[in-house]
Amino acid sequence: MPSIESDKKKSSTITVITLTVLLLVVLLTCVPYLVSIALAEAPAAEAASPIFGVTIPSGYKQWELIAPAEEAAPLNELRAVVGNQTAIDAYQGGKLPFPDGTILVKRAWKRTQSPDFASATIPGAATTVQVMVKDSKKYAATGGWGFGRFINGKPVDEAQHRTCFACHEARAKGHDYVFTRLAP
Repeated sequence: MPSIESDKKKSSTITVITLTVLLLVVLLTCVPYLVSIALAEAPAAEAASPIFGVTIPSGYKQWELIAPAEEAAPLNELRAVVGNQTAIDAYQGGKLPFPDGTILVKRAWKRTQSPDFASATIPGAATTVQVMVKDSKKYAATGGWGFGRFINGKPVDEAQHRTCFACHEARAKGHDYVFTRLAP
């Protein structure tokens, strides 16, 4: 005749086995889903700019406009600079230097003659997406800014990224290395 202690051991063993199987089912069910979410939200390393590691921020096409611009020949581009909420708040508050977390994105298109209105130009083919990220510690050597320049979603080479800060330093140092002013 089995003892009470033997029954308790069997019951305990069954409980441990049941919990182990349940945990295994949960893990096998959830882990692939969680991994796919992490991979979808994390930018691929090859999509990061050389030197700075800057990526194109998700959702930037819905960000608020800071200012449009036109670039003359030889680039012949129409441009729009948008910013995340940190950037917008800094611009609207006249805050310089820009706070860490500021992200500016410049979208550029070839300037094209409008087929419907002779004196108008319209955006043609997209040319680049350029990104500036403010992190005063991470990018201390470049005025607190990290840079990314992308064509068709892929970063340009390291040589082109090496020119970013030098250009901003030479022409916009007095405005925290940012060319764009808030459009009235």
